[in-house]
Amino acid sequence: MLKNVAAVLLDGVHPFELGVVCEVFGLDRGDEGLPVYDFAVASAEGPTLSTHCGFTLGNLHGLDRLESADLICVPAGNDYTRRTFPPELLEALRRAVGRGARVLSVCTGVFALGAAGLLDGRRCSVHWRQADELRLAHPRADVQPDVLYVADGPVITSAGTAAGIDACLELVRLEHGPKVANAIARRMVVPPHRDGGQAQFVERPVPPSGCDTVGGVLAWMERHLDREITVEQLAERAHMSPRTFARRFQQETGTTPYRWLLRQRVLLAQELLEGTDETVDAVAGRAGFGNAATLRHHFLRTLSTTPHAYRRTFRGGQAHGAGEAAVPAPAGR
Repeated sequence: MLKNVAAVLLDGVHPFELGVVCEVFGLDRGDEGLPVYDFAVASAEGPTLSTHCGFTLGNLHGLDRLESADLICVPAGNDYTRRTFPPELLEALRRAVGRGARVLSVCTGVFALGAAGLLDGRRCSVHWRQADELRLAHPRADVQPDVLYVADGPVITSAGTAAGIDACLELVRLEHGPKVANAIARRMVVPPHRDGGQAQFVERPVPPSGCDTVGGVLAWMERHLDREITVEQLAERAHMSPRTFARRFQQETGTTPYRWLLRQRVLLAQELLEGTDETVDAVAGRAGFGNAATLRHHFLRTLSTTPHAYRRTFRGGQAHGAGEAAVPAPAGR
């Protein structure tokens, strides 16, 4: 059973990611019958550390504090994607896993776990913006860029910032059961589990450049996403045979016409759900999906969430006018 937790920090640590770990494991909730952890914060680089916000942290434990921990948490920090990690820290992380402890990273803290060799052959997560860097730095890791967190054996990794909350609550759920995890989530005023993954938060990519042959066709496709479009029609526009067009399209965009078109339709649907009050059926029609059921199917496959859930996430109380009545009128009006 999880009892002893240590967060280990490096210079440039991000306070929010550290705060996530402190909030879940460092707060005494014993008066509510919830677990109380022996929690401590340790430094891998001396007695005083600076945060990326400019203030300093002191009165920290040394790395020897990690030796008794059942769980070691590594919050994110500045330049973790490129920096060299202290060998003593990496060895401490390896020893911890070797004796049966767990390790948990928040966002770019995963790069420390990778440097310790703990990601080899394991699934892991990181903020979508650092996914390619993590793959390049640790090619034996199975990087999952679309999920909020991954628990693979003793290694728990999470995506950016708030996904650290999801990962910590998942670990509590694994150790103590859903009742305890739900109670802690209520105290924190957060959902005990969030629908969907990182895919719904990824920024819209810049349209591909250097498409000498199919660039004009891509522009036409973007303007006519609501139409039914076939490869034969696109090939005719490009003055090629369907086979030649499909080959050139793959060469210049890195994907097939169908997948490119599907991704653009999903992106348009996201924009409409965020920025308009149109019904899901209307959004489905404008984005070329035809009906809400087909839109829902592709949303689930692409973003791991539903159109309704996506709208709630990105519009909040504005969606369908929700929340308007909750604002009281000023006195005397």
